[in-house]
Amino acid sequence: MIKTVDARGLSCPQPVLMTLDEIKEGETNEIEILVDTDTSKENVARAAQSQGWSVTDTVEDNGGYKLTIRKE
Repeated sequence: MIKTVDARGLSCPQPVLMTLDEIKEGETNEIEILVDTDTSKENVARAAQSQGWSVTDTVEDNGGYKLTIRKE
């Protein structure tokens, strides 16, 4: 089951904190994160990678981005 973190409209560090919270819950090995700025996209990707997750997909989505991260 893929979990979704909707961080659109939020400024950093909130999207990063929400992503890290979802990672720590450990309920899934794949998470989609919705953000609406380049900065949030880059910061979320960096934070996920620092926790051992890989960014498997980044798609422009309605003026924002949908990142898919996966724990291998």
